[in-house]
Amino acid sequence: MNIYDTANKLASEIKTSEEYKQYKKAKENINNNLELKQKIDEFEKLRYEVQVLALQGKEAGEEKNKKLQEMYTILIEKKEIKEYFDLEVKFNVMIADINKIIAEAVQDVL
Repeated sequence: MNIYDTANKLASEIKTSEEYKQYKKAKENINNNLELKQKIDEFEKLRYEVQVLALQGKEAGEEKNKKLQEMYTILIEKKEIKEYFDLEVKFNVMIADINKIIAEAVQDVL
């Protein structure tokens, strides 16, 4: 089996994993609810801004961090959003673990 066949098999296994299927279903449910989608999009935009500032070595400021925390607290009160966030984390952990395995396998040439 060549490396591309292996990669395609891994991609297929990811798409059939419970983490992927559950996250995809939760994401579809959110996307079908315009109100919830807009709230999550607003939260994600602010979270992205805070992350970019952190990567640049800048402080986001107490006001932005407080607003981000308040938005999160309000959002997770809704069962669908909390479930979506939990499944997103679970899926991202799986992908990060896979990336770590691959990176460790080739670390001697990087």
